[in-house]
Amino acid sequence: MIGPKEQITTQQVAVILINTLLAVGILTLPRTSVEKIKTPDVWISVILGGLITILAGIVMVKLSQRFPKKTVYQYSEDIVGKWVGRLVSLVMVIYFFTVSAFEVRTLAEVTGFLLLEGTPSWAVIMPFMWVGLYLIIGGINPMAQLFEMILPVTVILFLLIAMMSFKLFEIDHLRPVLGAGIISVLKGVKTTTLAFTGLEYMLFLVAFMQKPDKAVKAMLVGITIPMFFYVITVVRVIGAFSIDGMVSRTWPTIDLMRSFEIPGLIFERFKSLLLVIWIMQIFTSFTFVFYVAALGLAQLFKKSINPFIYGLIPVIYIISAIPRSIDELFKLGDIIGNAALYLFGLPPLILLIISKWRGGKHEA
Repeated sequence: MIGPKEQITTQQVAVILINTLLAVGILTLPRTSVEKIKTPDVWISVILGGLITILAGIVMVKLSQRFPKKTVYQYSEDIVGKWVGRLVSLVMVIYFFTVSAFEVRTLAEVTGFLLLEGTPSWAVIMPFMWVGLYLIIGGINPMAQLFEMILPVTVILFLLIAMMSFKLFEIDHLRPVLGAGIISVLKGVKTTTLAFTGLEYMLFLVAFMQKPDKAVKAMLVGITIPMFFYVITVVRVIGAFSIDGMVSRTWPTIDLMRSFEIPGLIFERFKSLLLVIWIMQIFTSFTFVFYVAALGLAQLFKKSINPFIYGLIPVIYIISAIPRSIDELFKLGDIIGNAALYLFGLPPLILLIISKWRGGKHEA
């Protein structure tokens, strides 16, 4: 069970969700969505993906609210039995520490490309992981407090960059709206929905809430703000480069920041501001998913979480070193996205139906 000292507020839950969602997606969503849709209507697919994510989030919240102070690792055993529940939890743990490995490797690739050219990946990954370890050891409360400090900075810098980038914006690049019909938009919904990977943390966050009855409100705020950020990002990137201009770009959002400057300002190149935002967001996402993976092992084996936190460090590092190129890293990202769909798409609904069928709300 989750103790009183580990509880967090409704606002902190929303902040955690926002920070964990705004990570790799900011850089990759414009490219992956355009590759799939091939029209300027990506922003419509993003909104549809966000609405689908909200529906899935409501299911996750309602499921978790039936088992007060318990995470999905614990109540899955109550619903489907000890062995099946543990197997499901173990698969989730594997998924989460693979996500954390993907994120630190992405960090190494981007910083190596833009800031630390020629620097070995391990020299970027290891300090990042150890700083994250220092934060995680303190538990969920220090993480929530740090995330609350990071989010306002992120919002201010993001909006500043968005306003400045409109000097390259051409509205004609977004026309015609629905020129290829609604079918092309629907083709991209899966891709844009996967950009909201991180929603599954609601299966754990509800257990830590001081007021779990406010979980739907926290989830709605936590999804709506990233959806707003994603829509702005794809609109301004497509407006600057057009659909054809984005096909060959690995990091289109970064390319946009590198393509303009405003002489006389402190930061003439806004690439630096974007990287400040992105590194903070990838840190928040990495630390929380790392914590969730370690929490899963601790609850599975009913032991203290600290040994598992230290034990996962080499595992995450080894997985992060497996992709040999940026293309293999993107393939790993695709695998993770599909795994998220299978693990957290339909299963929470099935668990909710089974728990309701068995009857009764469980008490803490």
